Amino acid sequence: MRAPTLDLGLLRTLVAVADTGSVTAAARRLAYTQSTVSMQLQRLESALDVALHEREGRRLRFTAEGERLLGHARKLLLLNDEALADMRTRRVTGDLNLGIPEDYASLLTSVFSWFHQLYPEVRLQVTCGTSAHLMEQVRADELDLALVTRQRRSPGGEMIRREPLAWAVGLQHQPSLTDPLPLALYSLGADLFREVAEQSLAAAGRDWRVAYTSQSMVGLGPVVQAGLAIVVVTRSMLTPQLRALDESSGLPALPPVELALHRAARRPTEPARRLAELIREELSLGEG
Repeated sequence: MRAPTLDLGLLRTLVAVADTGSVTAAARRLAYTQSTVSMQLQRLESALDVALHEREGRRLRFTAEGERLLGHARKLLLLNDEALADMRTRRVTGDLNLGIPEDYASLLTSVFSWFHQLYPEVRLQVTCGTSAHLMEQVRADELDLALVTRQRRSPGGEMIRREPLAWAVGLQHQPSLTDPLPLALYSLGADLFREVAEQSLAAAGRDWRVAYTSQSMVGLGPVVQAGLAIVVVTRSMLTPQLRALDESSGLPALPPVELALHRAARRPTEPARRLAELIREELSLGEG
């Protein structure tokens, strides 16, 4: 009979919850949805047949068994990371240019950290821009890789992850949800989100007006938080200052978007191949 083994991915989620203090914060760190984090904790409890955590109001507290497992989890993950680093330390050098929309950069926080630990001699340059522009730069061989929103008119690339979309408003303030809806939209040509929002509202027979435009959430966020407009975001882009609207809002459901990895046509460099592997491994784990 095969001996049972612990899933290191589930243990990594457990540690993230312990380090951040909540499922919500752990989801942001891991670029998962909150439901994914909760589901992984449940899977771990089912595998061990013990209760690892319990709720105290809005707070999460580890049980004695959860604290014991947490100590083992930290040791196992440390050994795992050391083993990977040791086996992957074949000298990799060179320049690497990655493109990514500004709003997706947080998805790669752990990837950047891990990549630097594994390949400290690689000079990584990250360029932020719109998905459409970054794809043009890849085609022109100005970028080695680009992680972008897959476009409907020219899909291409390797589909890495599907991201659910949501209508969002400020945590404390929100505009009236009567027509015409005030929308905070990405600039024309900046991304697929604007197209999806407008098509979904048109199909539902809703009227809207463009209240604010920007090429990223850096520009849209403050006006949405102030309650002046509604915005479309991926679940991973939700911040503590934003709140996703549910079906009771009366707004139409939104289709998910796909994140795709585009590579330059030339033969990939070794740094590009290694980074693509890490992106694939990391983002596929948290697919919404």
